Amino acid sequence: MAADLQSKYSKLAQEYSKLRAQNQVLKKAVVDEQGSSTSLKDQLKQRDQSLRKVEQEMDSLSFRNQQLAKRVELLQEELTASEAKGKKSKHRGDSPSQQGLQAQIVFDEDLQKKIQENERLHIQFFEADEQHRRQEAQLRARLEELERDSEQHQAVVDGLTQKYMETIEKLQSDKARLEVKSQTLEREAKECRLRTEECQQQLKKYQTELSRQLEKSSSVILEKVPFNDTKYSDYNTLNVPPHNRRHQLKARDVAGQAVTFVQDLVAALLNFHSYTEQRVHIYPLDSSIEPISPLNQKFSQYLHENAAYVRPLEDGILQVHQSITEDTVTTLETVGKLKEFSDHFTSYTCFLQKILPYQLKSLEQENEASLCTSALSSKNRELQSDMRKMTSVFEKLQNYITLLALPSVRPDALSQSSSTAVFTQLAACLHGLQDAMRELSKHYSVKVTLEQELPTVTQKLSTTNECLLSSLVSLTSCSGKIATFFSNNLDFFASSAGYGPRGGAGALNPLQAESMLGNKKQAAAYMLAIRKPRPESVPYSEALSNRRVLTSSTESREGLTQQVQQSQEKIARLEQEKEHWLLEAQLGRVRLEKENRRIAELEAQLSAALGGCPAPQPLPTEGTAAPPGLEEGDPEERGGGKDPTQTSSLVGMLTVTSSSEDDEQSREELIKTHYMARVGELTAQLQVSDSKAVHFHAECRALAKRLALAEKCRETLTEEVKAANRNISGLQDELTTTKRSYEDQLSMMSDHLCSMNETLSKQREEIDTLKLGSKANSKKNKGR
Repeated sequence: MAADLQSKYSKLAQEYSKLRAQNQVLKKAVVDEQGSSTSLKDQLKQRDQSLRKVEQEMDSLSFRNQQLAKRVELLQEELTASEAKGKKSKHRGDSPSQQGLQAQIVFDEDLQKKIQENERLHIQFFEADEQHRRQEAQLRARLEELERDSEQHQAVVDGLTQKYMETIEKLQSDKARLEVKSQTLEREAKECRLRTEECQQQLKKYQTELSRQLEKSSSVILEKVPFNDTKYSDYNTLNVPPHNRRHQLKARDVAGQAVTFVQDLVAALLNFHSYTEQRVHIYPLDSSIEPISPLNQKFSQYLHENAAYVRPLEDGILQVHQSITEDTVTTLETVGKLKEFSDHFTSYTCFLQKILPYQLKSLEQENEASLCTSALSSKNRELQSDMRKMTSVFEKLQNYITLLALPSVRPDALSQSSSTAVFTQLAACLHGLQDAMRELSKHYSVKVTLEQELPTVTQKLSTTNECLLSSLVSLTSCSGKIATFFSNNLDFFASSAGYGPRGGAGALNPLQAESMLGNKKQAAAYMLAIRKPRPESVPYSEALSNRRVLTSSTESREGLTQQVQQSQEKIARLEQEKEHWLLEAQLGRVRLEKENRRIAELEAQLSAALGGCPAPQPLPTEGTAAPPGLEEGDPEERGGGKDPTQTSSLVGMLTVTSSSEDDEQSREELIKTHYMARVGELTAQLQVSDSKAVHFHAECRALAKRLALAEKCRETLTEEVKAANRNISGLQDELTTTKRSYEDQLSMMSDHLCSMNETLSKQREEIDTLKLGSKANSKKNKGR
């Protein structure tokens, strides 16, 4: 590649040197043309000078003419005067009159000569002036033309010089870039050679290793394996064949698409036959006004039965689609429902053949109508040929579908190559059906337009024609979709089945697929039975983070062990304290019960001592809580009554009671203060816990949002990576195209340079011709 570029660059340099030489020649020619234009300007100046001289001569001649005119006037005056004197002196002799007459004759001859000379000079002056003007105009036009040519040549030379300089600069930059690229490619070639040598060494090593393993495996097979069951086809049929699930899913998908297309085709055919029946009842004779012909009656009767032949097509293709599942093997031999669909299609084709003669006769009756024009008759004849073509296409389709359904009855009836040919011909026949429907729709559209121009056309007929035309358009569209669908999936239809014998040798009877499917179901059930849920484990990233935390911790294993031991000792001590306080609580309960019994006894004694007075509330003692009645009672009741000094004994008891109430209140205040502080602490802890829970909830929501954003970002980055890969592939293709186009441009540039060289040579020849012409003109001008 570098050598080719170098040779091209050398060729371009040679061409550039040639062009430079030609440029010098062009510059020289331009200089010569400039010299010739200068000489022409000098000639023009000389002609101007000669013109001025002639003008001066003309002025002098006019002056002399004026003098001669004045002299003639003087002579005429003298003549008149002499004639007057002659009349006065008649008596004088004849000699003086003869002398005067002779003098007058001399003057007249002299005057006549002057007048002729003056006229001749005027004519010569006028001719010279006209010739000078013509030559001046020619020279000026020639000068302007030469100046324009010189400017054009100079512009061409400047443009070519600039263009070639740009081309040279571009080629030099390309040369430098290609040199760098060639050096890079040389380095890569060296690296590739080194890698090739390494790969060859590895290949030799692997070949020796594989040959050793092959010898070992062959010896093991010869010693341990009694026979190879894949070697014999009879034994190999007992093995479970490999199954291509993707092929089966593709077959089901294709069958589903075919169901949709056939349903649309069935709907269009039903509409076509129904509207044709409706038209037969309307045109050429309206059945509501007068009876139609027996032929059309029979034709209408057959058309009325179209649903019995068209509907089974949809049912047949649905049954074919339902028979193709993910757990079956789909080939021409295993699809038994295809035979039923073929039978339904055959019955519909027979129906078309049965109604074809009536269709043709009905169109002939329309031609025999009184209002039928010649254009309408020609369209009817075209429709007859279209109907024959459509029926023949359906017959071909029926033959091909029958051939495809034959292997389901006889598996060995159709080979793989024959089925491929049948599928190809079926695709071509479907395109033929599309063409036939398109022609039928086009001709019927023109027929409807012509019928609208008839005076006897009714609104009912117009509506029926529009419906029939729309059904034909739908038929054309459906047939086109079916043809396109079949052509796009022709490779899939013609491909081999999705399963075969082990070892890839020979063919497998498709009817043996049941054993393979049974084994597949048993294997799937076994795998489902032994399937166990995987135990939960810590994610790998979390395990790595935990490991980093453990390895980066400042505490050693011994310190953690000591902390655990200290914590265990503290727990044991707290358990002992707990047991101690539990015992203390039990003792306190026992004391409380004793005090309560003592208080009850004191109350009983007090009530007995008061002798029917209302019994005061029991007096609390130290270590017991005040009864509820004492906390909520009236202060007078807590004091023992309104008059605390009734008796000395009672006063003393009341004094003692007052003292006990003060202790009880102080104890209540302490207990209340303690529990209020505890409640405050618990409330603060609850608030802190609530705030932490809210914080953790917000943090979890933020983390969930960040996780969703991270997922979106990951999807975006994945799409960007895919787009970048596509962009890389596109750039690689563009680079290849650019390389190819650059080479083409180089070849085109060399061709262009050659053509420019030829152009420059032609221009140089034209310049030489112009120079010769200018020299010849200058010689002619000088000769004049």
